[in-house]
Parts: sequence; structure tokens; C-alpha cells
Amino acid sequence: MDMKYKRLFLGICLTLLVVISQAQERVLPKFKLGGALRFNYNFCDWKPGHRDRGGDFGFDVLYFKLSGSYRNIILSADYRFYSKDFGGPMLKYGWIGYQFNDKSQMQLGLTGVPFGIQPIASHNFFLQIAYYIGLEDDSDMGIKYLYQGDTWDFTLAFFKNADELLFGSDNETSDDRYGYDVAGRNKEINQFNGQAFYKFGESTRQRLGGSAEFGQLYNLDTRKNGTHYAFALHYELTTQKVSLKAQLTTYAMNPKNGEGDDDELISMTAYGAPYLVAAKANVYMLGVGYTIPVNRKFLKKIQVYNDFGWLDKQNNDYKDSFQNVTGCMLDGGPVCIYVDYALGKNHGWLGPDFNGFGAGGESDSWHARFNVNVGYYF
Repeated sequence: MDMKYKRLFLGICLTLLVVISQAQERVLPKFKLGGALRFNYNFCDWKPGHRDRGGDFGFDVLYFKLSGSYRNIILSADYRFYSKDFGGPMLKYGWIGYQFNDKSQMQLGLTGVPFGIQPIASHNFFLQIAYYIGLEDDSDMGIKYLYQGDTWDFTLAFFKNADELLFGSDNETSDDRYGYDVAGRNKEINQFNGQAFYKFGESTRQRLGGSAEFGQLYNLDTRKNGTHYAFALHYELTTQKVSLKAQLTTYAMNPKNGEGDDDELISMTAYGAPYLVAAKANVYMLGVGYTIPVNRKFLKKIQVYNDFGWLDKQNNDYKDSFQNVTGCMLDGGPVCIYVDYALGKNHGWLGPDFNGFGAGGESDSWHARFNVNVGYYF
């Protein structure tokens, strides 16, 4: 072969080797899509129509979860479609982040507020009573740093505001959201959160933690900033079969309201419907779960549980709120069923008075809701 053609042939081969090696080294983005379709049956003892027809069975939610990564850049989002009366479409959370190493990362966007037992303080479908006052399973707009070590976990966060949808000068907080936020003429702004967990035990895993939150409340009428704060101590115990969750919380909201407005009550909103909440209270929560392995074709395990919550309002003229949920979770792989008997007293969702978390209901009595939630998770 002529030397000129040999050089040309070798040059082509070297070029192909370089292209192939670069293609092999190229890192492609990774994405994972999941979600669920859920339906709900409920029977409420305070609704005459439910007593007449034996409750209602209908659509609960369709949601999609997206997670992804490209090199050290990560993202996660959860978008939900509820019925119009329950807020309609809404972003539960959605953030982009950076993974520094296998122990620490940063998140920016609508990210979970690090307060209380994580990710939730409950076993049942209704969550714990802290959820209904904005102190469980809530996400806000800000930046968060997380460190997860062998013994200690730390989280620090700053939230500019709750999830904002309107961006006007004096717009009230939208009702179309998953987690409860301050609403009406006050808005959550400039919130700082810190949280720490100490982890110990092997076969019996335990976590002892503390949470702190401090922020401002901007009043749309007076254009002045009030304050709000919350502190919590929490403990978790987990074995292969037993789950124990306990939490003590205190909180206070001190708005700078206009003349004539009641500073002892705060409007909060989610699921398309605002209600009133006591501005100052202590919260006591205890939940126990026990898992029974089944390992059958359509049923992997059953978890039975009881979750109790007490909202101890600091205003002595107000009636305290209570929640107790006894039930079980049937884990059938992709199909998961929650069967709950939920009792509430002065509870916005478990009784006839939607403002029960405020001053309390007129009856000051217990009410029951039997609930079955069926979901296919993918």
C-alpha cells in the first residue's frame, strides 16, 4: 500500500478511536418517572347525606413524580391533579439541586420544610394533626442544605416565601396548594429553618432530633412584618416490625394586623379551602405501628397503627383540638390500601365545624370518619 494511503488509513482509524472513546465517556442525563392513581371511600357521621346513602366513593388524586440527575446536578418534582373543589392541579414540590458527595446536597426551589419527624410524623392516610397547621409535609420556596452522616443528620434552610402563584403586590396566598400555609391578609416571608438528628442503634434504629423555625408574617393591609416561630423535639424507633413516632411542638404567630382584626386567629389554606387556626399552641403527637409480614401473591404485608394528636391552644377561651386515627395499611406491591377510622374533636376535616382548629366548634364533641383509600403506585 502506498505510504500516503497508509497514513490516511491510520488517520481515519485514530479519528474513529477518539470519537468512540468520547462517546463512551459521555454522561447522559438519567430520569425516573413514577406516580399513583388513587380512589377514596369515606363515611362521615356528621353528614346526614352520608348516613342516608352509606357514604361516597370517588376520585382522590392522580400524581406524577419525576426524579433525575446529570453528573452532580439533580432534580425532583411531584405534580398532582385533584378535583377542582380540592384545589385542582398543584405542585407538591419541585426543586433542582447539586450533589456535593454521597453525604451532602443543596436544593433550590419548592422544597420540603425541615421541621419535625421526616418525611412525615404519621402512619395513616390523614397524616398527623401538625399537618393541618402547616408543620408537617409542607414545602416552601427557598434554598436548603442537607447533610446525612453515619451518626448525625443536619439541615439548614432559608425560605423566601410559601409557594407563590400570583406575584402581585397585594395578592393573598392562593388556596390551590398541598401543604398548609398562612393565608388571608398575612403572608409567610423570610423563614429560617434548622434541624438535627442523632441516629443510633442497628437492629433497633432510633433517631432523636430537634427542629427550629423562625420567620416573618407580612400583613397586606398594614404593610408591616410580624413574626412566627416553632420549635420541636422528636423521637423515632424503628425495627423490622415496630414503628414508634413521638413529637412535642410549640409554635406562635404574631401578625401585625390592621385595627379590628383578631390577632389570636390566623387564616391558613390548602386544598382550595382556607380556615382559621389558633395563633399560639402546643402540639403533642404519638404514633405506633406494627408490621405483619404476609408474603402472598397479592398481599406483601399489613401494618396496623394508631396515631394520636392534641392541639393544646394557649388561649384559655378556645377549645382544644384532637385527632386519633386507628387503621391499617395493606401493601400489595403496586396496590396499597389504607383503611382508617379517624376521630376528631374541634377538627376542620373531622367534624362539622371547618374552623375547629381556631376557637373550636360549637358542639365540642367527637366525630368519626371511616375512610378507605385505594391506590395503584407506579
